[in-house]
Amino acid sequence: MERRSIVLDGTRFPLYAVNTLVIGSGAAALNAALALHDRGQRDVLIVTEAWGGGTSANAGSDKQTYYKLSTSGDAADSARQMAADLAAGGCMHGDIALCEAQHSLQAFYHLVHLGVPFPHDAYGAFVGYRTDHDPRGRATSAGPLTSRLMVEALAREVNAKNIPVLDRHQVVALLVHRGRAEPEVAGAVALVPGEADDATPRLVVFSAVNVVLATGGPGGMYADSVYPAGQTGSIGLALRAGAVAQNLTESQFGLASIVFRWNVSGSYQQAIPRYLSTDIDGGDEREFLNEAFPDMGTLGTAIFRKGYEWPFDPRRVDRHGSSLIDLLVHRERVVRGRRVFLDYTRNPDGGERFGPFALDALAPDARTYLVSRGALASTPIERLRRINTPAIDLYRSHGIDLERDHLEIAVCAQHNNGGLAGNHWWESNVKGLFPVGEVNGSHGVLRPGGAALNAGQVGGLRAAMYIARRRAGAPPGENLLLEACREQIREVVAITQRALSGSGSESANDEDRRGGACSARRRQSVEDVRREIQHRMTRHGAHIRTSDGVRQATGEAWALYEQLWTEPRAMCAAELPDVFRTLDLALAHAVYLEAIGDYLAHGGHSRGSYLVVDPGGDLACPALGDPPALADVSCELRRGLAVAPGIRPGAKAGDWRFSLNAASAFVDQHILEVSVDPLASPGDTRGDTASRAPAGSHNVRKRWVKVRPIPEAAAWFEAVWKAYREDEVIR
Repeated sequence: MERRSIVLDGTRFPLYAVNTLVIGSGAAALNAALALHDRGQRDVLIVTEAWGGGTSANAGSDKQTYYKLSTSGDAADSARQMAADLAAGGCMHGDIALCEAQHSLQAFYHLVHLGVPFPHDAYGAFVGYRTDHDPRGRATSAGPLTSRLMVEALAREVNAKNIPVLDRHQVVALLVHRGRAEPEVAGAVALVPGEADDATPRLVVFSAVNVVLATGGPGGMYADSVYPAGQTGSIGLALRAGAVAQNLTESQFGLASIVFRWNVSGSYQQAIPRYLSTDIDGGDEREFLNEAFPDMGTLGTAIFRKGYEWPFDPRRVDRHGSSLIDLLVHRERVVRGRRVFLDYTRNPDGGERFGPFALDALAPDARTYLVSRGALASTPIERLRRINTPAIDLYRSHGIDLERDHLEIAVCAQHNNGGLAGNHWWESNVKGLFPVGEVNGSHGVLRPGGAALNAGQVGGLRAAMYIARRRAGAPPGENLLLEACREQIREVVAITQRALSGSGSESANDEDRRGGACSARRRQSVEDVRREIQHRMTRHGAHIRTSDGVRQATGEAWALYEQLWTEPRAMCAAELPDVFRTLDLALAHAVYLEAIGDYLAHGGHSRGSYLVVDPGGDLACPALGDPPALADVSCELRRGLAVAPGIRPGAKAGDWRFSLNAASAFVDQHILEVSVDPLASPGDTRGDTASRAPAGSHNVRKRWVKVRPIPEAAAWFEAVWKAYREDEVIR
């Protein structure tokens, strides 16, 4: 890495020139940097907005899962079989599935070598268990903080190898060579906070041959979210640079606590807590699940199964399945305007209708599990203690005592199975841009629990293999970078100028600005814009979707993006980072809604982790009844909650009807790719960058591509050896 400077329009900017710029500091990013170092590429720089921030270091579940090829027990397994199981979830390319399977043990044992404490027996077997959508018990775990332990181990190694890190650098734009036959990455621009609140953040430029983008999922897009609060995501960076995205329709939603954001999966459900709802002020307590279940045995079994069937799944609504619970929680919070809690101090109570809860009434799988764990205790908290004591300790460490406190929950966005498209070396359509981790849309409709951690490690490894072999050259010099990207850098400067030029507007006065303090009024306005994006996605792009709602929301999303692009406004310099974050989120949510709308237009119905309302479909559950007239909507909005899509005064029970995709449906045999035309987007180098409007919906390119099958592997060692010797493998 070399530190230089460039001069643009009389202003000097710091310039870092490096072969590979790694953006992000989560598990995927750190592993990519280490894999490059191990392959001899030492010209690597990690740039991150917050070292130790993001999902990897701050998220988990009761026992956070890592999914890998099975090596324990007597059940046969193979990489090809694992690839088939990964691809069986739908809309996952077979070559990507095969890579994730083939490298799973390599990536896993690397983590073991670095000290991640995955459990093994006396003979060295890393035993497994079954997770959601997993037919073979390939899952393993180092506990509820598995991904944090991964980050800590990888970070120690990064420090030991002296790989340079620039902290508190918020990358706000990718630079791309656009005059070539294929777009190719050239570097990036980052915002660095000033020394004081009233100091304008500095812009820093990077010149790079390769960019590894590992900034996580779009956590900032949803009101009800289990993503860490600081994890906003930055897929908008790549979309604005012309990168192709895929499967943006596919996100994962499930029950999570909302005061302290955490999945309530696994043992949190297997302990069979009591579900209750209250009014906004905490009164009028009700056990609302009783309304939709025929008896306490069926209800208790559904709660138990919610543990290993945690993601909402429309296939598990019928016949009082576990995902009916998600719909009932949604109805209480969003339709009825109430709050929902888990209570571990008392068993579910059937009242006069069902009578008391009894463990003997559970289905055999639930009772057998509890017996095997010695958990036939009289209360949920005691059952949870016997199954998984650290699950109790985790909440206590965040000020929530499950022995005493009720745990407020919602159906939350948890993971994006879609993201940027990449080939089997994780390179996007923009040459030299390698999205890894959750920002890469390698997953399809469904994925085994824990497959995301494996995919992030494998993606960084594959990208490093390709970079070290094919893209190991020196970065472009200052003159070449300016020649190719002058207007793109000017564009970033222009955004900051437009944002700060409104600081003297009527929204603030001199007293607000004195001393560099941000105006409370203006700060609330920034929060309002973010809240608008989150409400729109939670209402129309989450686990319940309607065609009319998505269509209207898409138009509103593009209008917001255009407004933010042409009139970004920060009350003071300290708000500039949020200006760029919100601009990215605005573009991202518009493109996501475009994808959802196109899926519905091509006949897509309910699948994965979302229900598409279909008046001609099957009734989700007769007991859901007619949605009410939403008398409490104003109260809902005051509390910052989202209002249900498709629910209106006088709505009938048909609004709760839905259909699954028919066998061999077009949308299940193809993957939707989406991109924003860079020649018509804010990245266009033609015309006046200060006044140009952004891409609208007509500038979005959509293409349905056939799902690629799992490749047939070479059968003969000699053939692979010859190709390897002649350097024909990594291409």
